[in-house]
Amino acid sequence: MALQLHVIPVTPFQQNCSVLWCDATNEAAVVDAGGDIARIRAFIEAKGLNVTKLLLTHGHIDHAGGARALADALGVQIEGPQRAESFWLDQLPQQGQMFGFTPSPALTPERWLEEGDTVSIGNEVLEVLHCPGHTPGHVVFVSRAANLCVVGDVLFQGSIGRTDFPMGNHEQLIAAIRGKLFALPEDMTVVPGHGPFTTIGDERRSNPFVADRRYG
Repeated sequence: MALQLHVIPVTPFQQNCSVLWCDATNEAAVVDAGGDIARIRAFIEAKGLNVTKLLLTHGHIDHAGGARALADALGVQIEGPQRAESFWLDQLPQQGQMFGFTPSPALTPERWLEEGDTVSIGNEVLEVLHCPGHTPGHVVFVSRAANLCVVGDVLFQGSIGRTDFPMGNHEQLIAAIRGKLFALPEDMTVVPGHGPFTTIGDERRSNPFVADRRYG
């Protein structure tokens, strides 16, 4: 038995909302329910999953815009990101107006997450890494057992997260990727917030922004 993953691209930004579940218990968590709540619920119901929590990597509208509505509908709590992300979560209404999203209230999770915390999904455990740079309170979820990490907008296939938003910091982002993500196993699957999956090793070798050859 193991941790299972299904990605549902949501919102006009095609954000990779991840449904993670434990085969042994059927307990599940939804990561970054940015919108399209009906589609997320339809998948959950079709699989017969018992969602016990929602997880957030960060507070941008395409990742967090539907989280409170889904959490309330399912009667579960929201965990993450790290508390510095209140900067963005408090601005969800303004973000929604700017991008034409369904109105979303400001959000405070029931549990803030910190570096080294763990999150349980049935018998499975996710480790939490605080990886600021794209946003100040961005977190990454790592499953050692399933050899995968859900990285939000920190790292993509061949690219990295933008740092030109308020509170973005390019140096912090590079340090988080190279110091934390690149310390993970090379064959670990990377589930980014947008676009195709990749691996830690592929990005170490070929990502033009953070590859080893760029940093000697």
